[in-house]
Amino acid sequence: MNAAIKVFAGRSHPGLARSICEHLDLPMGASEVVKFANDNLMVKILENVRESDVFYIQTATPPVDEHLMEMLIAIDALKNASAARVTAVLPYMPYVRSDKKDRPRVSIAARLVADLLQTAGADRVLTMDLHAPQIQGFFRVPADQLVAAPILCDYISSTWETENTVLVAGDAGEAKELGRFANRLNLPMAIVDKRRYGDDDRAVATNLIGDVDGKHAIVVDDEIATGGTVCEAARFLMDRGALSVAVAASHGVLCGPAMEQINESVMKEVVVTDTIPLAGKTSSKLRVLSVAPLFAKAIRRIHDGDSVSDLF
Repeated sequence: MNAAIKVFAGRSHPGLARSICEHLDLPMGASEVVKFANDNLMVKILENVRESDVFYIQTATPPVDEHLMEMLIAIDALKNASAARVTAVLPYMPYVRSDKKDRPRVSIAARLVADLLQTAGADRVLTMDLHAPQIQGFFRVPADQLVAAPILCDYISSTWETENTVLVAGDAGEAKELGRFANRLNLPMAIVDKRRYGDDDRAVATNLIGDVDGKHAIVVDDEIATGGTVCEAARFLMDRGALSVAVAASHGVLCGPAMEQINESVMKEVVVTDTIPLAGKTSSKLRVLSVAPLFAKAIRRIHDGDSVSDLF
């Protein structure tokens, strides 16, 4: 694309946005957010974007609804300022776990978010590790989904024990995505069969498909929210003879009692990426890997018209 490339960001994760701009060797676009006394937002773009190729970065972190609305208003402002193209960059997509109608009279909120982004004027979307593959199909504009598996696998192979090791899916739904890790690390797989009995993020492990007895276990998941699932899985695996349990996840949501549960768990280490800011969430067991170089490469490839799938 011949248009100038410009990168703007909302207030959700300024550290990641700055890092992405540093890897692109570009200044951060100037913008301003005003919150009025009536709780309404105004986003003002403070520089010319006419005929520019614009990337707007915003991730899902509290207050999620406000950050989502901020992004929608910003995209609308960019389109009204005659940007040639606007790409919504969502390292962690809001409402990504509401991906299906699994009970009567509920919204498929992830599809609603996709519709809102398109209505606001987003010409394409760049995100990472959606909770379910069908979410990519909710968009009627091009949507590129990056994966954190290469970053996490590089860390695992260089830092953790991989001899006599088995990869474990935290639930049956994660088993297919676990294949990305198994192929890269050339390790066998197992699956924890869990049951969830409500909306409180509590999961109960009931069965194990595979063998972890006398082996090191690495639990892989797309995100860690309250930590209940991975902590329960770790306890369950240790009870079945695992020598140790470590966890790798793309998104460190780490809300509610997550840090307390991780610190008190039998897990030896937890590694996540920085798609969500983790300021103040520290632990001797927690490692955070940056996705900024990967997003910077993807943004450059989208702008230049090159393949993004090569990054997978």
